[in-house]
Amino acid sequence: MQNDEIKQSAQHVFDVMEPRVSAEELQRIRDAFEFACIAHRDQKRKTGAPYIIHPIAVATIAAEELELDANTVCAAFLHDVVEDTEYTIGDIRSRFGDDVAFLVDVVTKRKKERYRNSKQIDNYQQMLESVQYDVRALLVKLSDRLHNMRTLDSMSPDKQMKIAGETDFFYAPLAGRLGLYYVKTELENLSFRFRCPREYEILEQQLRQNHEATAQAVGSFCRRIEDILTEKGIRAYTEVRYRRPYSVWRDMKQKGCDFSHVAFKHYIRVVYEPMEEWPHRDTKEKDTALYIYSLLSGQFRERQGSICNYIDNPKDNGYQSFHVKLLNAGGVWEELHIASQRMHRNAKLGCVVERGESWIERFRSVLENVAGSSEGYIFMDEIGSSLYNEDIIAFTPKGKGIILPQGATALDFAYELHSDIGNHAHFARVNGKLCPVSAELHRGDCVEIGYDSMAVPSVKWLSFVKTVKAKRCIREILKNRTMCPYIRCEHCHPLPGDEVIGITDKEGRITLHRRNCSKAIRQASENGDALVSVQFDAQDGVTYPVRLKVTAIDRYHLLRDIIDCVVEGQKVSLYGLSTTVDEQIMHGVLDLPVRSHEQLQAMVASIAAISGVDEVQVADF
Repeated sequence: MQNDEIKQSAQHVFDVMEPRVSAEELQRIRDAFEFACIAHRDQKRKTGAPYIIHPIAVATIAAEELELDANTVCAAFLHDVVEDTEYTIGDIRSRFGDDVAFLVDVVTKRKKERYRNSKQIDNYQQMLESVQYDVRALLVKLSDRLHNMRTLDSMSPDKQMKIAGETDFFYAPLAGRLGLYYVKTELENLSFRFRCPREYEILEQQLRQNHEATAQAVGSFCRRIEDILTEKGIRAYTEVRYRRPYSVWRDMKQKGCDFSHVAFKHYIRVVYEPMEEWPHRDTKEKDTALYIYSLLSGQFRERQGSICNYIDNPKDNGYQSFHVKLLNAGGVWEELHIASQRMHRNAKLGCVVERGESWIERFRSVLENVAGSSEGYIFMDEIGSSLYNEDIIAFTPKGKGIILPQGATALDFAYELHSDIGNHAHFARVNGKLCPVSAELHRGDCVEIGYDSMAVPSVKWLSFVKTVKAKRCIREILKNRTMCPYIRCEHCHPLPGDEVIGITDKEGRITLHRRNCSKAIRQASENGDALVSVQFDAQDGVTYPVRLKVTAIDRYHLLRDIIDCVVEGQKVSLYGLSTTVDEQIMHGVLDLPVRSHEQLQAMVASIAAISGVDEVQVADF
């Protein structure tokens, strides 16, 4: 690229920014460009082109596609200066001020002799930690990543895979969380194209063929919609949005189907201007959307249960629209997204134009929790649950909405209400139906959490919770709980308070055995030096499963008396209960948790004292 072309590309940035910044700000943007030219004067891109074309392209994305402010566009011009040249953050600060220096500093990768986790993970954490101050730093980085992905052809296949993998895992979901739908879609598809070029090309060809096959029917349907709305004086237009290869591929993988069975390969957006006739200014958008829905559903058959009202219940990234499916003249269901011009613009620019404090604060709280993870594997796991998932909204019985990631459970809901409620969640009622706390929630569910001060987190809870907050709270409880340093023998199942002995294996692990365990006796005779003395004490909140066999003379209310004895008398929950009666002799099996040998003996004695009970034995599972 020649100097004239470089200047012309930079001038385009200035022209885009001039209408919306002051003369002083515009001059600062020009100065940032000139400084970047000096800093990168001897550098080349992989293609051999002058390096400055990359900062210009990043600034163009920031200025034109994301419509960012003057300081952010300055930072876009300067984003690689500190990382790749001799200039420092101090140089940036002295020339362009603290704000620009902060943004450049956040997107500058730290050079370390030793990384806390890895270079990539430390870089992710550094960016997310900046959210507590300003979201704009992430927008500069997304502009940088978008241009890198658009020019990834020049890289070797291994570099393409590395950069595409980072993009697919981190940057595309981040763009989605920021409400930048178009950026998210482009990043996903560029990543897919470079990771799996053959698969991408096949799907792109299939989508082109589908587009050609449906264009006439879709066009006719859209024209009919516009005619209906024009007749009623509604200023609106339709826009057909065809799905991209990555979106279709994801559906095929999730649903286990082929291309022909992927539903809704396009959707139709109906973009309108709110009608001034509505008396209430604050409901004009919603009232107009519902009026459009009423008109269209009166002319086209509506698919039952297809409405999704994102106007009253926006997604967590701020997305708003009214969704419905209608039947076109060819007998095919069409998905419509009815949105005002404001909603339409927000779907493109997200947080850039819609920075409501409640949304920003929630976004910050989620990402701050993730950024604080010290261990790499936990951080990457929490990134997945925080950025990847689409959102649902569930409600308390009083109507308070709780936004959760897709796949979240009643336990996640409990932790979002309060950490104490989560830590002692015992059961849930979802839409009035009794459910375990592991029950998966869906959009619109009404959830009530049953609280029990005796209920405590277990390791199992980590296997089904989705939110960062829930995982953090559970891990904190488990970390602070004194864990048994021993392995319990799977043959004799020792309990705290039993007479036990420890046997050390070659790796130094100690297995606990009851002193009368046949395996312990055999190992003691084979290798007496492996025996060690141990103390096995009960711990708060830690229980162990046991099975009791009960033999009794059957009578009226016998089973009720046994249950009362366990649940009310001993304050222990029953995990399982089965009985058979053979000629007035009842044989029962009870599965229940106990804390210690002493509690088990008290349980056996209390059951044995019940009228009619002949024998109570501890049995193997």
